[in-house]
Amino acid sequence: MVEHKIDFRIYYEDTDAGGVVYHARYLGLAERARTEAIRAQGRSASDLLGEYGLAFVVRHAAIDYRAPLRLDDVVRITTRLTELGAASCRLWQDFHRVGNEGGPGCGTLDVRLACVRAADGRAARFPPPWRDLLRALVA
Repeated sequence: MVEHKIDFRIYYEDTDAGGVVYHARYLGLAERARTEAIRAQGRSASDLLGEYGLAFVVRHAAIDYRAPLRLDDVVRITTRLTELGAASCRLWQDFHRVGNEGGPGCGTLDVRLACVRAADGRAARFPPPWRDLLRALVA
C-alpha cells in the first residue's frame, strides 16, 4: 500500500490559549495532507472540479486523540487509502510528532470521502482517470 507523508509546523493560529493544538485543527491539517497526497500523484482537487464538475466531500470522520501537539512542533501526517468504491473512498491518517515517529502517535483520523457533483451535491462515480489515480494509492 502506498503511503504519502508530509510535515507541517504548528503555528500559534493552530493552538488554544495553552499552546496545545485545538482539536478541530487536526481536520484542517488532515485536509491539507490529503490534498498533497493527490497532488503527489500528478493531479489536484481543482482538476476534478474544473474538468468534471465533481468534488470530494467528507462523509464521515472519526478522530482518536492520543497525545497533544503543541506550538512549534512539526507533525508528520501519513495518509493511506484503505478502501475505494465507485463514488467513495476511505483513508487512514496518522499524526506523529517529527522525531518521535517510532513512538506513540498524537492521533489518527479515519475519514470517508464521497465524490459529488458540485452543481447539486449528488453522488457521482469517480471518472476513470481519477479511479486509476486513486487505485494507484492503494496498489
